[in-house]
Amino acid sequence: MNVLEVKDLTVQYLTSRGRVHAVEGISWELRQAEALGIVGESGCGKTTVAMAIMGLLPSNAQVVEGKILLEGRDLLLLDAEEMRTIRWKRIAMVFQAAMNALNPVHRVGDQILEAMMAHDGELSEKEAQRRLEELCAMVGLDPRRMKDYPHQFSGGMRQRAVIAMALACNPTMLIADEPTTALDVMVADQILGQLRRLQLEMGLAILYISHDISVIARSCDRMGVMYAGQMVELGDTDEILDRPLHPYTRGLMRSYPKLRGPKTKLEPIPGEPPNLMDPPPGCRFCPRCPDKGASCPTERPPWIQAKEGHWVLCHKGEV
Repeated sequence: MNVLEVKDLTVQYLTSRGRVHAVEGISWELRQAEALGIVGESGCGKTTVAMAIMGLLPSNAQVVEGKILLEGRDLLLLDAEEMRTIRWKRIAMVFQAAMNALNPVHRVGDQILEAMMAHDGELSEKEAQRRLEELCAMVGLDPRRMKDYPHQFSGGMRQRAVIAMALACNPTMLIADEPTTALDVMVADQILGQLRRLQLEMGLAILYISHDISVIARSCDRMGVMYAGQMVELGDTDEILDRPLHPYTRGLMRSYPKLRGPKTKLEPIPGEPPNLMDPPPGCRFCPRCPDKGASCPTERPPWIQAKEGHWVLCHKGEV
């Protein structure tokens, strides 16, 4: 069963210099108890998608078209008060940079309790305290540390506290935006393992957003690759990693070091992403693509199902 469906979502930002075509016509679905990862370089539109789902887009953002369906209900049609009833109770988010997500002048436990009480008015103080202890056990924190302030926590502990806050109201879906930013490799692996365990135990649907393809490979059942505001490849994670079809996905794979196998020279993708105020009329990856054809610069590529459940945005389809 699909928990969330994004259909033909297009988001633009209105700036003093013109319109920024941040997200264009992307579609995907997230199933119950599934982990879906969206990977791409900075500025490709990943976080814009997350903020559109949460109803937290800035005032200069405009959803031009599309639908975001939470169990069949279009979130884009809800007003601010209706979205407030969805946020945290149905969809919660682990924001990037945990230190900035926590208020430095309030105790960590008080902040988690505040989130619970704000979104569940029927919860008593005693029940909220018991729930806080349960959350600490879930994410591997000592409940006694809830009296401490954020600066007294390590980076990994702060990230665990933010995850606990996101789970405070028992959401059906969690968005994790760059959940391992600024964490060392060992702590990052622990956090990802914790999220995976929570996903399986609680039946959570999790949307991961990352520029790090290894995070997606470690955590996700399916993955989507975004480039310049468009979804360029979508499918089973193992299938895409074993047989990437889009030239950009292959470029990402070649530019990332591998832990196993023979040593190979890393190959960065040449060039730069296009200016999203004036994107190319054809394929947006065309100026950087080593496999471009005659139609690529001028004709928009089709969204092709190259294999069951494996989609690619490319003129060549199964190149």
